[in-house]
Amino acid sequence: MNKKKNSKKIKYIFVTGGVLSSLGKGIAASSIGSLLECSGLKITILKLDPYINVDPGTMNPFQHGEVYVTDDGAETDLDLGHYERFTHAKMRRANNVTAGKIYHNVIQKERKGEYLGATVQVIPHITDEIKGHIKNVGEDVDVVICEIGGTVGDIESLPFLEAIRQFRFDVKPNDVLYVHLTLVPYVKTSDELKTKPTQHSVQKLREIGIQPDVLLCRTERKLSKSMKEKIALFCSVDTNSVITAMDVNSIYEVPLSLEKEGLGGIILDKLGMRTKKPDLTCWEEINKTLKKPEGEVKIGIVGKYVDLKESYKSLTEALTHGGIGNNVKVIFNWIDAEELENGNGLKQLATCDGVLVPGGFGDRGIEGKINAVRFARENKVPYFGICLGMHCAAIEFARHVANLKNANSSEFSTTSPYLVIDLLPDQNANRDMGGTMRLGAQPARLTASSRAHDCYKNNEIHERHRHRFEFNNAYRQQFTAHGLKFTGTSPDGSLVEIVEVDSHPWFLAVQFHPEFKSQPTAAHPLFDGFVHAAIQRHIRRSERTQETQLPQ
Repeated sequence: MNKKKNSKKIKYIFVTGGVLSSLGKGIAASSIGSLLECSGLKITILKLDPYINVDPGTMNPFQHGEVYVTDDGAETDLDLGHYERFTHAKMRRANNVTAGKIYHNVIQKERKGEYLGATVQVIPHITDEIKGHIKNVGEDVDVVICEIGGTVGDIESLPFLEAIRQFRFDVKPNDVLYVHLTLVPYVKTSDELKTKPTQHSVQKLREIGIQPDVLLCRTERKLSKSMKEKIALFCSVDTNSVITAMDVNSIYEVPLSLEKEGLGGIILDKLGMRTKKPDLTCWEEINKTLKKPEGEVKIGIVGKYVDLKESYKSLTEALTHGGIGNNVKVIFNWIDAEELENGNGLKQLATCDGVLVPGGFGDRGIEGKINAVRFARENKVPYFGICLGMHCAAIEFARHVANLKNANSSEFSTTSPYLVIDLLPDQNANRDMGGTMRLGAQPARLTASSRAHDCYKNNEIHERHRHRFEFNNAYRQQFTAHGLKFTGTSPDGSLVEIVEVDSHPWFLAVQFHPEFKSQPTAAHPLFDGFVHAAIQRHIRRSERTQETQLPQ
């Protein structure tokens, strides 16, 4: 089948990383995208991941970090969250491709006989499949930015690197740009920066056949002119294309930091593109607020993956956005849910201006989360429950307000007499684990005169979901009679989306994941409202403290 060709001339930027992992390729790709957008270009970003999983949906958060969900229901790498937070590009299933997905597609085609009896090999069949995905995301954009996961030198990423090497010859050479993120470490004992890791990383990349056009040198000290000249000489790049990628206090400083080095102009020149001067006013305003907030609030995050903060990346960023929107700094107080099961951690909760219980799976730490909900409800502390956090709120309310002793969720118990959280009617517990949940953007209708409606200022919303279990409608009437309000439901009213405790200053829990739709330039309405409620509690506590300190 012949596809209609896109008449628009598209440029391609490939971002690779070397020396070690977690240097920040995702932030680098996102920042490049933002700089190009600020220059008036339309961009999209693609993440190529070298692992064999079809998607990260079934991966342990301790190994992989957060699973980010797109509007179309794809379970993707957390870097796609950065892409959406830094740019206006909307991510979808096609924006995250894994080695598992590539091999799965190729094997399916082989089984269907689409290769006409040919011997199916990594080159050209796997690399062609990769290149096809790169081209497919480029509809109606000026620039496609493609981040290659992993580190140059890893055996897993070789097919992807080979594919992007070939890509320059599939399009015009000046339509492709290679950006390599590397490390220039500072050695304290000798008080100097070392360029050898960067030289070796570029050497490894050149062995594969890729000559980088731009080097982003991650470092804690500014690179001198002579240092840049040395790197340029050994790595065969222009001196002005050796960019100091300084460590910064906030990821939202990165676009400004890179533009200060002239990165945007360098990329546009090398791609032969002419645009307006980038307008970075929005980033300047964001960083002004981050550096000089008018106050601060402490939010207790009660989770089970607190040892790896990347598991809650979108959540902490959304809280930061709420802080930006309210001109305050949000301090995260990480509380292990298992500690609360033993009663250790209540003192930590008592110091918080708000309590948030995020999503998760499995019964580990559940009773601790339920204890956190009870503490917040009984002590009038602003509470925000997300997905599993809503389930815990429902269980706590059932046990301690609605008099349903030993109420629970069928996810955690088969013997509870009151399963207030249960499987979706069409869910089969024996189905495959991957990709079988309620996923992606779903509509919901809000009740007027509710906190949710006050936050959204809208009657209908669309939010992203990732769950199997729902509120059991058999208990709706009983919960309502005891003061729990169902202020958001699916359009037909069959699924509960938002619950609130009306007699509480701010107690709201949602079935969906609002953190996936928050940006630094526009905090999600619920996070904005939650942080505002935390500020009000902080003010009340400060006033009470001052009153007790007044002389009698």
